[in-house]
Amino acid sequence: MSKNILVLPGDGIGQEIVTEAVKVLACLRDDYGLDIEMDEALIGGTAYDAAGHPLPEATLNLAKEADAVLLGAVGGPKWEPLDISVRPEKGLLGIRKELGLFANLRPAILYPQLADASTLRPEVVSGLDIMIVRELTGGIYFGQPRGVRELENGEKEGFNTLIYRESEVDRIVRVAMDIAM
Repeated sequence: MSKNILVLPGDGIGQEIVTEAVKVLACLRDDYGLDIEMDEALIGGTAYDAAGHPLPEATLNLAKEADAVLLGAVGGPKWEPLDISVRPEKGLLGIRKELGLFANLRPAILYPQLADASTLRPEVVSGLDIMIVRELTGGIYFGQPRGVRELENGEKEGFNTLIYRESEVDRIVRVAMDIAM
């Protein structure tokens, strides 16, 4: 039984990577009998440019009908000035939510030839081969705190399971930037 893969190249480097992945899938299909069909649709900034929305209804419908989705990275400087409601990332978050996806799988491998290039000691990172599972079930991941209230001093406070004040977040960002510099 043939399986249908929906290819969503995304934007920028996403398109470059997905193009190469499609070549691999086509080779497996043509030379080794992998029983697949591939459709392609738009998501992210290119979808916004073509259809006025980062996740067009047609793309979402194809994704719901597909057996698998091959998705490239979305976004880029070109679309940063857009209103947050139509930025490329909204397409990514939307498809995850609509398809009920719950995790990203992020493999991390360090090839021995690159151990000396790491900012960590080679003996710490040598042989690194891990899989990071990133949960995507909702809440703060989607930027939806359970509530927002204004304090007596005028500062806004958002909360989910913990309480986050603007001043605390600002301080964390400043510390992180100091560390990065």
